[in-house]
Amino acid sequence: MAKVLVVDDDPDVVEACCLVLEQKGHKVSSAYNRADGMKAIKTEKPDLLILDVMMEQPDDGLAMAQDLRRDGYSAPILMLTSISKVTGLSYGKDSELVPVDDFVEKPVSAATLTAKVAELLAKKSQGAAKESASPAKKIKKEG
Repeated sequence: MAKVLVVDDDPDVVEACCLVLEQKGHKVSSAYNRADGMKAIKTEKPDLLILDVMMEQPDDGLAMAQDLRRDGYSAPILMLTSISKVTGLSYGKDSELVPVDDFVEKPVSAATLTAKVAELLAKKSQGAAKESASPAKKIKKEG
């Protein structure tokens, strides 16, 4: 199954995500802040990242997603958020401001979490299959 990294400053959320996803056969690792999350991405090379919006700083998750995408990280990112409950604001996907694949409102049920993870991993697999099935582009040298 897939390697999943959970980055959240709430140990209860991390533990719950790990338990649910490990029961589905995924290899799950965790980090509790942005800095450790960035290190874990380099060492673990996860197939999917589950990321909290607010950690030590209110925008840690958003900034981390932006940094990762800028650096070429292409694995799916599922963002966990309680921001609409805290602020009354809601976020949507935006390729620059919020470069994530999907959002889930906290608290998240086990069924919703596993369904979203399966959906994002399936999309990743389909994208990889399309890339490998497409013929290589030949570059013509002019002159």
